[in-house]
Amino acid sequence: MTRTVSDVHALVPALADALPQTQCTRCGFPDCRSYAQAIADGDAEINQCPPGGARGIARLAALTGRPALPLNPINGCEAPRAVAMIDENWCIGCTLCLAACPVDCIVGGPKAMHTVIAAQCTGCELCLPACPVDCIALLPVTGARTGRDAWSDAQAREAGERFGWHRQRLERDARERVDRLAANAPKQRVTSP
Repeated sequence: MTRTVSDVHALVPALADALPQTQCTRCGFPDCRSYAQAIADGDAEINQCPPGGARGIARLAALTGRPALPLNPINGCEAPRAVAMIDENWCIGCTLCLAACPVDCIVGGPKAMHTVIAAQCTGCELCLPACPVDCIALLPVTGARTGRDAWSDAQAREAGERFGWHRQRLERDARERVDRLAANAPKQRVTSP
């Protein structure tokens, strides 16, 4: 089936909406929207999202007309949804987990204890390797429910919105940093010949 550019462009939002929006990068792409774009472009298979699991793959198959495939084990395995928890006794306040969280659900300041807003945590696991003292653990919170059965459409929408706000904050911070550097840079003298 040949898709036109407009078909591909229209398909991306639907594919992104079908994904759980955990922004975990286990699919091999930097975020869920990039994965959706790669699927629409034909550059990625529909079976690379462990948080979506079999139900997520079925949703992507229905949207793309591709056959459903088993989850690619290279990307991970389907599991219950988990939430990060920080052991307050071990947290050193390094802020590395804050920078790693794609939905800004970790709060705290430098040299102060951090905590996770559990209701907003997507269980992406990106905070785990960022922590130099291994004080973060993932706790399963959905019992036997796995994949998209453990993650509602409302939760996915909220996670997607929070990721959008996170990206806007990072872009704003980068612009402000550039502006501060420009304001503090020594002025170049213009000399006439």
